[in-house]
Amino acid sequence: MTGSDAAEAVDFEIIELLFFAYRDFTSDPDVILEKRGFGRAHHRVLHFVDREPGMTVADLLETLRITKQSLARVLKQLIDSGYIHQIAGPEDRRQRKLYTTKEGKTLARALAEPQSRRIAEAMEKTGPGARELVKRFLAGMKNAGDN
Repeated sequence: MTGSDAAEAVDFEIIELLFFAYRDFTSDPDVILEKRGFGRAHHRVLHFVDREPGMTVADLLETLRITKQSLARVLKQLIDSGYIHQIAGPEDRRQRKLYTTKEGKTLARALAEPQSRRIAEAMEKTGPGARELVKRFLAGMKNAGDN
């Protein structure tokens, strides 16, 4: 493949649309998070703990594919701020199960609502069958073996 052939094989238009979509998709939650001194890592942790109450720290590490050290700081801030609480596992006291508090559920919802509205508006503009098509596309973008 020559240099110009390789350049033509790169789908710059879709790449740029994905960059802009991500920027705008995260913009509303970023404003809410910033007011609390939080960032996108806090958002991801809060989202997955809220969506799967009782998930363990090990499950969260696997889901987010981050190090224990990266998670520890973010999780501590969310716990200390009253958005997440942890409970020792019933069988293994070393295991920590994570749950959002009432305040955590409220914040998770406040972060998800503008994103959900943005998705709904885009789906409406796209037309019938858009949701299934978008789900297949996004699933295809994930690495094999991801949940």
